Amino acid sequence: MGIFEALPWSFYEQDTTRFWVHYGLVLLGLLLAVITFIVQWLSPAPYGKHERTDANWGVMIPQRIGHILSDAVPGVLLFLIVFFVYGDARGYANYVFLLLFQAHYIHRGILHPLVMRYKNPYVALGITLGGFFPNCLYHFVNADFIGSAHYNNNYFFDPRFIIGIVLFIVGYIINKWADWKLRSLRDRKGSTGYYIPYGGLFELVTCPNYFGEFVEWIGWSIATWSAAGFVWTVFAAATFFPRARHNHQWYKEQFEHYPPNRKALIPYIW
Repeated sequence: MGIFEALPWSFYEQDTTRFWVHYGLVLLGLLLAVITFIVQWLSPAPYGKHERTDANWGVMIPQRIGHILSDAVPGVLLFLIVFFVYGDARGYANYVFLLLFQAHYIHRGILHPLVMRYKNPYVALGITLGGFFPNCLYHFVNADFIGSAHYNNNYFFDPRFIIGIVLFIVGYIINKWADWKLRSLRDRKGSTGYYIPYGGLFELVTCPNYFGEFVEWIGWSIATWSAAGFVWTVFAAATFFPRARHNHQWYKEQFEHYPPNRKALIPYIW
């Protein structure tokens, strides 16, 4: 098989039911991404800087528990179960993708909540579930794909694999550095609020953490070359762009001397 085949994998060729269930869920995910973008563009998700006290989103639970529930359960536990129980593809590419996804969500869903200093130690259960259920959908289809797609043996040399992996790693480093930078600001002695971050990509954009993760998922969609990866990246963009817009506006309103040339999400562009 050649390196530049349009589809470098086979997927559920003998099981049409599972094939159409998978792509039906992908289409559902695309619809959800569009709805999410519209809703969050008009009004920011009510947590963090945009937390509202006039809305009832259910009982309050510890922020760390909520973060682990919304990210680690779908991203680590569900993903592993679907990959190993539901799928049967065990090539090197499948395991590389599994390791990358787990590296992101073990940090995002377990390590980050355990060390992060939250402004509010509690979060409404409804906010947590608002992240949990979409994550279950998108992580299921991605685990289903990489656990069941049989990639060509030479895919390791395919430019899509190489470029995608490089982008994922670069985005991962940016995202984790930005998270560390934000955490260091909140760990200042006596800190109870927000500060203007400086240094690195914070000189260019308000939300380098979102930018880094966006680059990660672009790399993921290219490397996996899958509709599941693409729709997850679209959903990520549907949350990152509105969130960055609202965060950028919040900083400009809160800090009179906020750097005027700093963009919201994409360096030098937006």
